[in-house]
Amino acid sequence: MKLTAPLRLALAAALVAALALVPAVFTTYFTSAVAVRALVFGLAAVSLTFLAAYGGIVSLAQTGLYGIAGFLMARFIVTNGMDPILAAVLAIAIAVMFGLLFGAIVSGSEGIYLLMITLALGVITYYFFSQSGSFGGHEGINGVSAPGFVGNPVTHPAAIYELLLACSVIAYIGIRLLARTNFGLALQGVRDDPVRMRALGFNVRLHRTLAFAVGALIAALAGVLGTWADTRISPGTIQVSQVIQLMTIAVIGGLYRIEGAWVGALVFTLLDTYTRGITARFETWIGIVLLVILILSPDGLTGLAHRVFTMVAKRGAAAPSPPPCAPAGDAAAALDPEQLGTGSGQRQVAR
Repeated sequence: MKLTAPLRLALAAALVAALALVPAVFTTYFTSAVAVRALVFGLAAVSLTFLAAYGGIVSLAQTGLYGIAGFLMARFIVTNGMDPILAAVLAIAIAVMFGLLFGAIVSGSEGIYLLMITLALGVITYYFFSQSGSFGGHEGINGVSAPGFVGNPVTHPAAIYELLLACSVIAYIGIRLLARTNFGLALQGVRDDPVRMRALGFNVRLHRTLAFAVGALIAALAGVLGTWADTRISPGTIQVSQVIQLMTIAVIGGLYRIEGAWVGALVFTLLDTYTRGITARFETWIGIVLLVILILSPDGLTGLAHRVFTMVAKRGAAAPSPPPCAPAGDAAAALDPEQLGTGSGQRQVAR
């Protein structure tokens, strides 16, 4: 069975409609502790997935960009008394500028060197906020108010959940549309063969830098929404363990599949929420789950699901259809005449 474009669109719309009903169907605790956290993690992870899937850049600086937007917005609101929406827009804009700076720094690197430089940028960001008294030091910034239409995200998480869901859908559609533009196609060419693209006249470093800015935009949006949802932000949100957590989420879902960011975030959040009360070795168990997934499917759960669906569809298409049943009176006509002749000759010889 091949999914046509209209059928895919209908299934996607049905999925979004079902997800929008989560606050009405599930408890406030589940909405806040699982659904909201999964969407925040997924939005942050998709900034990493976008860079890896379309730019060939595995960045460990996304939590740093998340923190830049979150801390700046929190300070604008709490210290300067700025309107939450205006503070969010300004913080995201500054985070995107830092994304351009980070991209300009790492765009000339490849492989392990790129990975280590992005990790260093993330660590620098963490130590800056943890040691800066202007941003609360190790305590961070508390009492961050959300816009009026969000209400109180702690006691009534439905509004922030719907906002996160809408932003996630917009981010997903935006990435898909961007991948089809001239810039997106050129970026994929840079990912596949940067030497040839450079020979064709494309500015490889510029494309990577701009891609990093797009990833920074998504990570900054996640930082703003995550800070609204928690009503606070601290350096612990962007420490090295959170970098590893974000990478784990992306790999579980599928590092090179956009939808895998939210799938991995949901699996990670469910395990984090419901297994910590059973065992104190959550990190060990999540490591085992990650190892099993990588052995079974190097491209994560979404890759595994895609292969299973493709295999089932091929088997369904290859299965021969049964011949139509002949009427009882025509049963003899359906037989091979030569076989009938052979059979009658054998009977005559027997007689």
